[in-house]
Amino acid sequence: MSQLPNYLRSHRKRLALSQEDVAFLLGTLSGAKMCRYERFVREPSLEVALAFVIIFQKPLEEIFAGTYRQVEKRVAARAKVLGYRRERKNLGQQNKRRRETLQNLAALAKVKQSLS
Repeated sequence: MSQLPNYLRSHRKRLALSQEDVAFLLGTLSGAKMCRYERFVREPSLEVALAFVIIFQKPLEEIFAGTYRQVEKRVAARAKVLGYRRERKNLGQQNKRRRETLQNLAALAKVKQSLS
């Protein structure tokens, strides 16, 4: 199932807030920026994304579900590649923890996907 990059509009509507209300809480003068976030035209800064977490009282990965899943898949793929690179170098016992970390990251997206 394909996910939207964010679910700002549905969270805002659930709380019966207008775009202007949320914009004010974000410290913006008009709802235009909020409209752009909701239409996926603009991506919020980290500070604004954290403000959404506070306003909507939902975890970041729920508010930005589609974006979160894309990033998670990319990190898992890179972790897999990096794991292969490190494995070929076979740098010894010191890198056992690194190898385990990379394997866990590579498997993360698969585990979450099977749960949904």
